[in-house]
Amino acid sequence: MMETRRTEFKSEISDTFLKTVSAFANYDGGRIFFGYDDKGKAVGLENPKKACLNIENRINDSIRPQPDYELAVQEPSRTVILTVEGGSNKPYTYRSKAYRRKDTATIEVDELELARLVLQGKNVDYEELPAEDQELTFSSLEKKAKEEIGIESLNIDILKTLDLYSDAQGYNRAAELLADKSEYPGIDIVRFGDDINTILKEKTIQHQSILTELEKAISIYRDYYQYEEVKGSCRENVELIPEAAFREVVANGLMHRTWDVNAQIRILMFDDRVEVTWPGGPPAGLSEEEYLKGNFSVLRNPILGNIFYRLHLVEIFGTGVRRIRESYRDSANKPEFEALENSIKVTLPVMNVMKLSEDEDLVYKSLSKTIPRSSGEITEAVPFGKSKTTAILKKLVKNNYVTVVGRGRGTKYKL
Repeated sequence: MMETRRTEFKSEISDTFLKTVSAFANYDGGRIFFGYDDKGKAVGLENPKKACLNIENRINDSIRPQPDYELAVQEPSRTVILTVEGGSNKPYTYRSKAYRRKDTATIEVDELELARLVLQGKNVDYEELPAEDQELTFSSLEKKAKEEIGIESLNIDILKTLDLYSDAQGYNRAAELLADKSEYPGIDIVRFGDDINTILKEKTIQHQSILTELEKAISIYRDYYQYEEVKGSCRENVELIPEAAFREVVANGLMHRTWDVNAQIRILMFDDRVEVTWPGGPPAGLSEEEYLKGNFSVLRNPILGNIFYRLHLVEIFGTGVRRIRESYRDSANKPEFEALENSIKVTLPVMNVMKLSEDEDLVYKSLSKTIPRSSGEITEAVPFGKSKTTAILKKLVKNNYVTVVGRGRGTKYKL
């Protein structure tokens, strides 16, 4: 057993554990194991039952407000396990300071993170706060709403229905983001040449409706990753990178980014790929693994998310990652996703569309991304002999559809 972001070991009881109680209560909860050394080995406590009372008194006297927790004595090992639940009455403070976990360490939150905890404690999202500018116009939003929803005009009642306006506070910050003029950070786009020292185009799209910023980013994408190919008497549009994937990535960046951070969404364009990075890691309550699997979505900005959905800029919530992957179904090159604590990065490669024969398709489908397989194992999964299977594997490797792992008799293959 090892320490993690949600577990901590204490060989004895001192006030330092109270910082971790604050951190666990402010976020996703966790457990503190008392009577364990730093390597997770049980060393025991002199009097576990007395230790329980000591821990309880320290929490009740020092943590404000009172967090939800549970203590359990492990008799055989003479240890105590403290389980702290993530709370809703944030921030939970120790000596008037709030804490969070950073890997296996407990650190004090900064002013920005403290402000976020205060909003969470009030069950208020940043986008719900009153707009600083109450003189807003919405021609971009109105145009898009007429096209996609079929409204005749964008009146105050529709703005209320979209949760952008209330009689009590006027426009909120989500409205500011959708307004024709905005002071929020936008999208920074750089197109590189042969290397990162050669910049062919640099464009910052900002101070406009995020709907306009999205469409302008897509327009620049089309300049570099789409072209027309003449086939006979017909013209065919060719996409080096699927437009559906690019649109989904940038739209998700606008929906899910943290808007209280003064940083642009960054789009780096290369000959062989596009990298899109936005501020804000996976939303609270969604682990990195859950985010990358794309099984479901926790909206950081639910008002914006709802409007993007109504305007058909995104599909059903929680399917973005899967839809991006699906657009690369027939490509040997696949998109990559990286979820860090404070940012998300998506890499969209130029497609290498696979053109496989029926037999090649059988061999390809017998392979795995994670488990390398020998030619013998692959032969068992297809309806023809080893020599033909080996010849097909060599061709798939040559076309960069399949990767070779190992050498000699230990040679194996994977996607």
